[in-house]
Amino acid sequence: MIDQLLTCPLCGFEFERADSLCHHGCPLGALCHLARCPACDYEFPEKLPAAAAAGPWWRRLFARKPAEPLCPADAAYTVLDLHGGETAEVLGLGGHSPARRNSLAVFGLVPGCEIAVLQRYPSYVVRVGETVLALEEDVARDIVVRREAAA
Repeated sequence: MIDQLLTCPLCGFEFERADSLCHHGCPLGALCHLARCPACDYEFPEKLPAAAAAGPWWRRLFARKPAEPLCPADAAYTVLDLHGGETAEVLGLGGHSPARRNSLAVFGLVPGCEIAVLQRYPSYVVRVGETVLALEEDVARDIVVRREAAA
C-alpha cells in the first residue's frame, strides 16, 4: 500500500506519512491523526480520506460533480507571461514532480508568496523575498501567478 503524500501547510514540504517524525516513535501513532513535518517540525491534523468524508457509497455515486470555478482570462498567468520588473503573486506550482516543488519551496517559492521578475533573457531571474533565483524556461512555465493590480 502506497502512503499518500502530505503537504505541510507551514513550509509546503511534501512527504509520505511514514516519513513523519511522530509516526516512527509514538506509541499512539496508529490512533493519532496528527502529522509532523520532517522539514520544519510543524504538527498539523491530517485530512480525512475523500472516501470517508464523502459519506455512503450510494451518495457518492449519485452526487453531482462540483463545477470547476471559472477563472477570468486575465487572472492566471505563468512566469513566462510576465515582463521584467513586474511583480506577481504565486498561485501554484504546476508540473508532476514533487521533488521540483519541494526544491522551490526551500527557496521560499510557495503559493501565496510575491515574486518580482528581474530578467527574462538568457534565463528567467526572479526575486522571492530576499532570494534571487535563476529559472529554466520549463520551470518558469510551471509557476502559475496572478499579476499585481496596476496602481
